[in-house]
Amino acid sequence: MTKGRKTTLEERTEIEAFCIEHGKDYGLTVETYEVSYQQIYSWVRKYEEKGVKGLVDRRGKAKPEEEMTESDRLRQENKILQAKIKDQEMEIALLKKLRELRGGDR
Repeated sequence: MTKGRKTTLEERTEIEAFCIEHGKDYGLTVETYEVSYQQIYSWVRKYEEKGVKGLVDRRGKAKPEEEMTESDRLRQENKILQAKIKDQEMEIALLKKLRELRGGDR
């Protein structure tokens, strides 16, 4: 089994093209490019469904603001506010612990 590795859009395009040109010989493609069978299969399927746009890695990317609905904007704002609250809670807990370690109020 081949360990996954990072690839660029150009590499993904080249790999799926090689696989399709060779009659979807996933085994040969795995050996040639050292990418997992599952990943190649996924890229070929995405390419066949959406073309090159299907090969773009969108993980961790937020929608552009102009594409967001009001609900999406509110969810994003909520996540940001929750993260700020968590940071503040951690800071307060750290300060309490520091005060405790220093021996209280002197």
